Amino acid sequence: MHRFVLPYLWPIITGLLLAALALLAFPEKIPNPFQQTPPPTVEAPPSLVSTTSEQAPNRPAPEIRQAEPLARNQGPTSYSSAVNQAAPAVVNIYSSRIVERDQHPLMSDPFFQQFFSGDDATTHQRMLSSLGSGVIVSQDGYVLTNHHVISGADQIQVALRDGRETLAEVVGTDPESDLAVLRINLDNLPIIELADSEGVAVGDVALAIGNPFGVGQTVTMGIISATGRSHLGLNAYEDFIQTDAAINPGNSGGALINPDGALVGINTAIFSRSGGSQGIGFAIPANLAHSILNELVTQGRVIRGWLGIEAQALSRELAASFGLRTPQGVIVAGVVSGGPAAEAGLQPGDVLLSIDGQAIMDARATMSDIASVPPGTSLPLTIVRSGERMEMTLEVGERPVPTNATSGERQSGS
Repeated sequence: MHRFVLPYLWPIITGLLLAALALLAFPEKIPNPFQQTPPPTVEAPPSLVSTTSEQAPNRPAPEIRQAEPLARNQGPTSYSSAVNQAAPAVVNIYSSRIVERDQHPLMSDPFFQQFFSGDDATTHQRMLSSLGSGVIVSQDGYVLTNHHVISGADQIQVALRDGRETLAEVVGTDPESDLAVLRINLDNLPIIELADSEGVAVGDVALAIGNPFGVGQTVTMGIISATGRSHLGLNAYEDFIQTDAAINPGNSGGALINPDGALVGINTAIFSRSGGSQGIGFAIPANLAHSILNELVTQGRVIRGWLGIEAQALSRELAASFGLRTPQGVIVAGVVSGGPAAEAGLQPGDVLLSIDGQAIMDARATMSDIASVPPGTSLPLTIVRSGERMEMTLEVGERPVPTNATSGERQSGS
């Protein structure tokens, strides 16, 4: 069988040997399966061909606003200079009052009184003390503090940082803003500078100085969290600065200062579930405190404008029932007999839309605006009565002092 297959194998072997010699002689002709074939060159249409600098159109460069480099101003590593400037003017206030001690009800019966003699039968008294803070604002000895710090006190003692102590007299109080002015008779008093609280901005550094829990003068730091806070139910007139600087019981009446050591507010209240600071504190702006200080010193009271109405917010449903498209204005829920509104003819059920051409959007804000109007000023009003728009004029009266304005003590107070 080999002799039949052998003639056919020789041509195959010869062909393989010739192919091997050819590949050794011409290696560049060996195809590479891993080499990628470049894509064919396609000529772009004339509209897409890049133009040379000589062919470019004469167009101006686009105006692009370049941002300024990010300013990373490093704050001070210490606020000791601000504290040294302001802290001497922040005082501790200790107020005390005498109250009747509770006794057993049987002691009021004459039959049982005969079994007791002398002091046992008499009414006993006890002394209640409270603490707070204040700020000396003038060389005349005027001290700003909160009304609720000294309300009802029989004796008020003021202690300065330099160790001096003295009794203080009450110049005047304003329960509706929770401010009070005291006066002390000492020489060479340190005073604090008042900043323009209108310039306070959210994010500004703020330092609170006071006497928390009676431990002594303490400084805490935070920022201004908000301005113009109202609708808190703390005071009749509210325009608070909110801060997260720690404020605790005893800080009331103390100073909220800026990094320059100037007074921006009088610390007044906190919101707290535990009774301690939880980062939500409120201060009365320095501008408002300054204004009330001047009126209490010069007038003996704060004079505010007054309309003599009880206002209710206007909801969308109520607005629709009165034929109004938007809930603008307030409803006159009540009219004080003999007051300015009653004299002008306002009636319960009227919708007050505007005062002196200014649309009413918020009842509390409007009350604050009216408070700044001098009594005797005539103001035009726009109202809606029984679906009809009417115009009338009202003469602003003076707001009477509330008869129920007492201590201002509240759980949220500091």
